[in-house]
Amino acid sequence: MSAGSRADGSTDAGAAPVGAPRIAVFGSVNMDLVAYVDEVPASGETVTGTAFRQVPGGKGANQAVAAARAGAGVAFLGAVGGDAFGDELRANLTAAGIGVSGLRTVPGVSGVAHIVVDGRGGNSIIVVPGANGEVTGVVDEDAALIEGSAALLLQLELPMEAVVAAARTGRGLGVPVYLTPAPARDLPAELLESVDVLVPNQHEAAAITGRTDPHEALAALLELVPEVLLTLGEDGSLHGRRGGETVAVPARQVRAVDTTAAGDTFCGSFAVARAEGRAPAEAMAFAAAAASLSVQRHGASSSMPSRAEVEALLDGAV
Repeated sequence: MSAGSRADGSTDAGAAPVGAPRIAVFGSVNMDLVAYVDEVPASGETVTGTAFRQVPGGKGANQAVAAARAGAGVAFLGAVGGDAFGDELRANLTAAGIGVSGLRTVPGVSGVAHIVVDGRGGNSIIVVPGANGEVTGVVDEDAALIEGSAALLLQLELPMEAVVAAARTGRGLGVPVYLTPAPARDLPAELLESVDVLVPNQHEAAAITGRTDPHEALAALLELVPEVLLTLGEDGSLHGRRGGETVAVPARQVRAVDTTAAGDTFCGSFAVARAEGRAPAEAMAFAAAAASLSVQRHGASSSMPSRAEVEALLDGAV
């Protein structure tokens, strides 16, 4: 069972328009401590930063916020510590309209991520799991929040045993399971057998398959799971299904200032668009528009656009 006690709160999936899809996210929530520099320091080197921000993040929470802003009702399942960061992280999710009845409070500290963003918008990240490491499985209340969802979004910032348990729960309930395999690590067969849609970036795909060519990596991944969405940064994205055609959608060309949550924005937005019944190419275009807006802003969840902003961009109004 997962460690910790449940917080008080509603059991719904958060605020969303009537008829909107319901998404469950089982994942990490961290406080991002972000330093901006012109050049990332080498080992032993000290440099002067240009700015510092403290922003709620974590891949799970980021995908939850992205999905909520894309128009879904979202239930978040995870854990925070009994510290000031935990209070702020919970409040941030609530403010985004996300249901937090599945967000536990456990003894100790919340997860943190130390992020360095360089002058070109690239980033390097150190994640300290904190409370996230105390989530070790799925309880009945988790299953109740997952049941009936249009999608279950998973990542790898929780212990693997918890991710596997959540994937199995989703599969058992007939809920499509999306997995973002980050941070990159070996994926056990017991996890892959419960995944419906794998959403790696090009580096994660190469780590899993040993193939650096995106099309070769996509083909290799489709031997493991039935559907793959491969994100390629400024080169766009590829989508494939077993027995189906490969779909390629270009990225929107913008000047990036911070790419920290671009992948999470893409994944959350894509899942919502697919849950609404959009074809893969249309969903990828929707997600690409959302990601293009996010990379032009600083921060993780704070950079994610609203559905109205994405639709305005797609309609050519901005």
